[in-house]
Amino acid sequence: MSNGLKKDFLWGGAIAANQVEGAWNIDGKGISVADVAKYKSELSIEDYAAHNAVSLSSIEEAMNSLSVNEFPKRRGIDFYHRYEEDLELFAEMGFKTLRLSIAWSRIFPTGEEDKPNEKGLVFYENVFKKMKELNIEPVVTLSHYELPLELCLKYNGWVDRKLIDLFVKFSKVCFERYKDYVKYWLSFNEIDSVVRHPFTSGGIIPEKCENNKELQCIYQAVHHQFVASALATAECHKIIPDGKMGGMLTKLTTYPNTCNPKDVFLTLQSNLNNYAFSDVQVKGEYPVIFLKNLEQKGIVLEIQKDDLDIIKKHTVDFLSFSYYMSRTESADESLEKTSGNTIMGVRNPYLPSTEWGWQIDPLGLYISLIELYDRYNIPLFIVENGLGAKDVVEKDGSIHDEYRISYLKSHIEEMKKAVAAGVDLMGYTAWAPIDSISASTSQMSKRYGFIYVDQDDNGNGTLDRMKKDSFWWYKKVIESNGLILG
Repeated sequence: MSNGLKKDFLWGGAIAANQVEGAWNIDGKGISVADVAKYKSELSIEDYAAHNAVSLSSIEEAMNSLSVNEFPKRRGIDFYHRYEEDLELFAEMGFKTLRLSIAWSRIFPTGEEDKPNEKGLVFYENVFKKMKELNIEPVVTLSHYELPLELCLKYNGWVDRKLIDLFVKFSKVCFERYKDYVKYWLSFNEIDSVVRHPFTSGGIIPEKCENNKELQCIYQAVHHQFVASALATAECHKIIPDGKMGGMLTKLTTYPNTCNPKDVFLTLQSNLNNYAFSDVQVKGEYPVIFLKNLEQKGIVLEIQKDDLDIIKKHTVDFLSFSYYMSRTESADESLEKTSGNTIMGVRNPYLPSTEWGWQIDPLGLYISLIELYDRYNIPLFIVENGLGAKDVVEKDGSIHDEYRISYLKSHIEEMKKAVAAGVDLMGYTAWAPIDSISASTSQMSKRYGFIYVDQDDNGNGTLDRMKKDSFWWYKKVIESNGLILG
């Protein structure tokens, strides 16, 4: 019996170095943007802008502190020392693939060293060797919110095009070192996210933007990332004969709140702005309307002579994306707002919400897959999809997370329908297979994993790993290649 998924469909999970590794200041690793992200327990869990706010003074405060409790991404879940145990748990679930990232500052501590840090290179080599032993295919993100901090302080991050060459050098080192282990690569995680959290994604410090023109800095940084991604893609194809480079988009599927043309217009703008980022990486050119919109905002990109040719020549081989929820647009500013994947929208009365305000919309995943494949006609890859929730450990050690199973089951069902409708889908990696530090709020209590990690928001706990009910459920899903979802 077949459900339309390929026999070699890549089932698995996705993690990021800055959220799981820990070991922030050992074996030569440099400090990164993630290492100065402070846990702000006094803030609303829905106020992502406040959680991600940064200033020169807050960075200085962080640099003068060695605390791993105030800055939770420094400690992660100690994947750095426990990766073998974690990978074996993933293998027990039957993972075909694991999406993970390489922390740039573990390879080049400041981003500008002449030679890479050998201890950092050895760590990832050992991880990949273990994955090969377990028959888990790596999907590696080169930049996942882990920019070396020194590049932010010295150049204001990606605002300076010097980072293009530095990123390409880092990428080439990774391709050369890991070409026997890694076939699938992603250049930038959620490349559109620089607009929502400029420091986390682009290393941009608002005070360092000339004449307070933060938007100008943001879009200039994005342009430099587009050029860097294209050049890295060229190097990937040159160094790894069967290597594949993917783009990665936050799929912010947006609906009009009503059929009021003003709502429809705002929705059109939101969706076109979202697509613009994948348009550049897949089609190799900027949408005319997107550039005109920037011009109307007074944003003029500094584009050097060969930039557009480079972007056009070296497009991505596949498009990956994250999908957690949909959002709604309305011209009525009095309507209740709700948070999502670091973005706000009008509350959709037809959808339930998580404790963090993310609205659950499985059909939105089907819609997203159809829209993306119809627009681009290249292989797609769902590399993030999951439910953040507070889990309870029972007295006997069991963790009954039926809410997570329900969320994932409903989304996988819609994914299968999209494949049946003709979408070319490479794989599905749930975010995240093991509990980790939240990207947006630096919490531990916002849990996504099939595997529970004994650690609270303040860093207390044994770090012991425990299997949730969803662990056994996902194991059956993978064994049956998605046939058994009950």
